[in-house]
Amino acid sequence: MEEKALLGFYEALEQASEDMLQAARNGDWDRVVKLEGACAVLISQLKHAASQRELAPEEAKVKGRIMRRILHNDAQIRYLAEPWLEDLDRLLAGTPKSIH
Repeated sequence: MEEKALLGFYEALEQASEDMLQAARNGDWDRVVKLEGACAVLISQLKHAASQRELAPEEAKVKGRIMRRILHNDAQIRYLAEPWLEDLDRLLAGTPKSIH
């Protein structure tokens, strides 16, 4: 039963990453940052829980699939964030955005 709780942390992280991706697709970067903070809390809790228990082999496979989806979501979020980060860099540097 406690292994299910441990797997639940991975599932919660996956859901948070999906929520972050949706927020990024909507251009809601404030929400992305807020969800990133929630992920940091979940990761901290997960580290503590994982230090106390190990997943069963079948649950480890589920964890692997979840982690691949999280990494895929993260890559998409980074791709969507690149233009926004470039605009932010220009804004902070005081350089106007060039229009082609």
